[in-house]
Amino acid sequence: MELILKQDVQNLGFKDDVVTVKNGYGRNYLIPQGFAQLATPSAKKVLAENLKQRAHKEAKVVADAKALAETLKALEIKIAAKAGGEKLFGSVTNIDIAEALEKSGNAIDRKFITSGIVKRTGKYAASIRLHRDVIVELAYEIVAEKA
Repeated sequence: MELILKQDVQNLGFKDDVVTVKNGYGRNYLIPQGFAQLATPSAKKVLAENLKQRAHKEAKVVADAKALAETLKALEIKIAAKAGGEKLFGSVTNIDIAEALEKSGNAIDRKFITSGIVKRTGKYAASIRLHRDVIVELAYEIVAEKA
């Protein structure tokens, strides 16, 4: 049975993929739950047209993401944290990086920042996913807060 997925289904495919599944799985689970629809010839034509229109919008979104990536690469982020020597009292996470980026005028949701938990002063790098195809490395430095 051929189906067009309406949303991402784990271990099966992503939204707007045409997949082949067993009849029972499609008829009893995917279609009633609203995860998929039958891949009739007319539905395939509609899907092709939607994908074609989305490609033009997607190109602009990717171009904007690449422009933002270039501005982020040029930034020098310094995060001040309380420290005793090199060791921090607490830790620096992606939330702190998101706040530092917002202060510099680039608001990025913390869900898209991957940095890990840092507990020492020094230079580090965080990865920021601006788009599915655009991921940028952001260098940042953690310095001891002056009293």
